[in-house]
Amino acid sequence: MAEIRFNEEEFNSKQTGNVIVRILKFAKPHWHLMLGFMVAIGIVSFIDSYTTYLNKQIIDLAIIPKDMDVLKTILIRYGLVSLVANVSVFAFIYFAGVLGERLAYDFRQKTFNNLQNLSISYFNKTPVGWIISRLTSDVERVAGLTSWGLLDVTWGVINIITGLIFMFIINWKLALIVMIFLPIIVVIAGEFKKKIIVEYRKVRKINSKITGSYNENITGVAVTKAMNRENANLGEFDGLTTNMHKASFRAAWLSGLFLPFIQLLTSFIIGGIVWYGGAQINLGGLTIGGLQAFISYVMFMMWPIQDVARVYADMQQAVASAERIFSMMDAVPEIQDKNEAYDPGTIAGDIDFKNVSFNYDNDPDVLKKINLTIKKGENIALVGPTGGGKTTLVNIMCRFYEPVSGLISIGGVDYKDYTLHAIQSRLGIVLQTPHLFSGTILENIRYGRLDATDDEVKAAAKVAGADEFITKMVKGYGEEVGEGGNNLSVGQKQLISLARAVLAEPEIFIMDEATSSVDTITEAMIQKGMENIMNKSTSVVIAHRLSTIRNADRILVIRDGGIAEMGSHEELLRKKGFYYNLYIQQFREEEAQKLDAYA
Repeated sequence: MAEIRFNEEEFNSKQTGNVIVRILKFAKPHWHLMLGFMVAIGIVSFIDSYTTYLNKQIIDLAIIPKDMDVLKTILIRYGLVSLVANVSVFAFIYFAGVLGERLAYDFRQKTFNNLQNLSISYFNKTPVGWIISRLTSDVERVAGLTSWGLLDVTWGVINIITGLIFMFIINWKLALIVMIFLPIIVVIAGEFKKKIIVEYRKVRKINSKITGSYNENITGVAVTKAMNRENANLGEFDGLTTNMHKASFRAAWLSGLFLPFIQLLTSFIIGGIVWYGGAQINLGGLTIGGLQAFISYVMFMMWPIQDVARVYADMQQAVASAERIFSMMDAVPEIQDKNEAYDPGTIAGDIDFKNVSFNYDNDPDVLKKINLTIKKGENIALVGPTGGGKTTLVNIMCRFYEPVSGLISIGGVDYKDYTLHAIQSRLGIVLQTPHLFSGTILENIRYGRLDATDDEVKAAAKVAGADEFITKMVKGYGEEVGEGGNNLSVGQKQLISLARAVLAEPEIFIMDEATSSVDTITEAMIQKGMENIMNKSTSVVIAHRLSTIRNADRILVIRDGGIAEMGSHEELLRKKGFYYNLYIQQFREEEAQKLDAYA
């Protein structure tokens, strides 16, 4: 379980403001929810300030003069505004909760939609754990802060404003003392922001690596146990979690230091109020109730400021998360349609490679000036050593990648003039390691053509040779395949993948070493299913077992990025080149296995 090496984009403080603005743009379509909870918060905040003012009146107008009639009147007001406050509390909690869920949905939907449009190269370069972390924990953090965090900030700001208004009504000189300290708090917050965001960026980056390690270790558990890698994996994982702990600790320490500063300033403010307010009472410029109200307002304001401080610290985490969400949301496909690209309705035709070369990220060429014509309806087989370029050749033909130089045409037209959908929707692909989706066998085969009827699905399974084992299962076509098809054998998964390809009725059929991991009986069944598709399409088969491609129209030996040999099975054997040696070697191995079976 080596550490995931992925050059993740670095972010800096200059981007923070843009990120926050962009987060708020996501909330714009839900303005009615935002308006609803802001109005509700405004009502609650005003009532909180007003009840503190009522407390002043109770002391000055009722308790000190001992006027019970005034006390009753004030208590009735107290009860009425409390009732309104409770209704408003319910309203803003409801609106904030709904807003948070809708934002999480929007973030996931837009990000996932963009993932569907990205080229295969993006997924080859980007760890699965990194993507999962963006779509889960990061989305939850950003959506939660945008709803509940915005609620807390709005409540805090309105509380401060309404508190100051009532303080100026009571005594404007004393209110100015309070206002002197507010800019100091803003300056302190700005300094803490710079330091906190740096640490939380580190936390989110390391979290991505940890999620990637989870994914690799869980999916590769069989290899881990077979190679006795448990202790080594634990050591490597411990290194990641230790680094995350250190970064999280530093971020938490800085966040925790913020609140004591607020509390210290609160003490200074209250001390100033008591000192100046006491003098004002002696001079008749302030009542006892007014002084009590001032102290209550300061506490009333400082709790929201502390809440804002907490949200501010959380906001740094959310910004760090949002930066990574947006980086994935903004990722641009390497392969895109031209503005004038079109769908011709069919791509059945000759496929021509003219001086086609390709490399990955400016590495040495994997393919070198390939010249090849695949006739419509022809059955081509590709063989050769691992790393020679067989799979790359097929990937470029399918336009999962595009040539670095040279031209590929289909039916005499540059295939870049066609839309990606025009090409890839007419492909049928069966891979060496087939992938099935969680669900039933019926649903997995139907993935080849979503509008197919149950009868069409079953007919495709019969053509592929999968119907025989499916009907023997307890639930037949309704049998659950499990995550990744884990409830089925490799051969069964291959037959279902083949049935899926049959159902798609492809014009170009690709088999990538699909029989290399199955027994000879299953191989024969797959071969029969393949023949049914090949008779109706242009087909390219990447083969490991040469016995499966004897009947191919042409066999191409791909070595060192070029076509080393080409011809029929018999022609290549007569040449006694690479193919001949490879075939003789496999033939001897197969004969030796047969002899071992008899021994």
